[in-house]
Amino acid sequence: MLLSWTFKSLLQPTSLRTWLARRGVMDLCAVVSHLNAFAPPALAESWDNVGLLVEPSPPHMVQKLLLTNDLTEDVLEEAVGMGAEMVLSYHPPIFKALKRLTCGNWKERLMVKALEKRIAIYSPHTAYDALSNGVNDWLGRATGPCVSLPLRASSSLSYPGGNAHVLEFSCGLSESVLSRVKSLQGACLRTFQVSEEGENRTRVRLSCSQKALQQTLAILAEDPCVYRSVELLTLQKPPLLDTGMGRLCTLTEPVSLATALERIKTHVGLNHLRLGIGRGKTLESSVSTVAVCAGSGSSVLSGVPADLYLTGEMSHHDVLDAVAEGRSVVLCEHSNSERGYLKELRVQLEERLEGKVQVVVSQTDRDPLQVV
Repeated sequence: MLLSWTFKSLLQPTSLRTWLARRGVMDLCAVVSHLNAFAPPALAESWDNVGLLVEPSPPHMVQKLLLTNDLTEDVLEEAVGMGAEMVLSYHPPIFKALKRLTCGNWKERLMVKALEKRIAIYSPHTAYDALSNGVNDWLGRATGPCVSLPLRASSSLSYPGGNAHVLEFSCGLSESVLSRVKSLQGACLRTFQVSEEGENRTRVRLSCSQKALQQTLAILAEDPCVYRSVELLTLQKPPLLDTGMGRLCTLTEPVSLATALERIKTHVGLNHLRLGIGRGKTLESSVSTVAVCAGSGSSVLSGVPADLYLTGEMSHHDVLDAVAEGRSVVLCEHSNSERGYLKELRVQLEERLEGKVQVVVSQTDRDPLQVV
């Protein structure tokens, strides 16, 4: 009888989560909530595909989480072999739309097998690029102690309450029309007195969401005189100073280009790098500022005034442009500029997940390109 009651109580979502937490596992919803709090998906670029990408049918409990830079078939085999219930893949394995799930394409096979083996897949990608102490800050430490700032600061995630617009107009509306505006969800209205052309007049100030803005304008348009008095201000939060794409790193002590190269090799774990020496520079030239962008840095680094560009890859012509301007360029291949962060991430996530989930870095994940 007691066993039956206990089993029934565990079927309740709240009771199940509590029991799982005590057992050293988390259900998937709780893990995703922690991951989203650690690096909000809203930090990612608009073109990106981040967050939970594959969700086995609930309930799904996570005891072991595998970290990888790229989810390949070898990495998925590794996840299956170790009994991982979830994979965090820095790069999203689903990016372009999948129109079918068959075994004829390797990315489709990944999705099929993940669902068959009940493995959840989560991808943060550019949210981790923007994150303070994320991928770009890790790469920025490659040349030594420095002070770094984002090359393109992120905007604040949202305006409190979602009211991102302020609308003002001269009050000439009937009480019935004004009450319609007041009743709109997502709108906050107040009135105040102003002096216009020597006369005191009542003005209405309305803070509202995007949806309420459209509804308010439709109501005000019913009175052309009032509508002509409308002034609209779109509110914008200040940028997040420590969060955003790329980093401009000012070294505590300048070093020679040769020294910077050796430090980068050690940091990313490579014996060889690709180097473009800036026009008029040598290996003994001083480096005091480094612009970094993990992955593909062309668009973020273009035109940035720095002694050295450090990224995974750039196009031939973008390298030519940088070198012609006297800026040296170091390329270490796309994923090599990102993968080393996973070791730091493992520690950060184990703490974030309260030690309830074992976080493991993949041993089979590697850049597809090698120097031979």
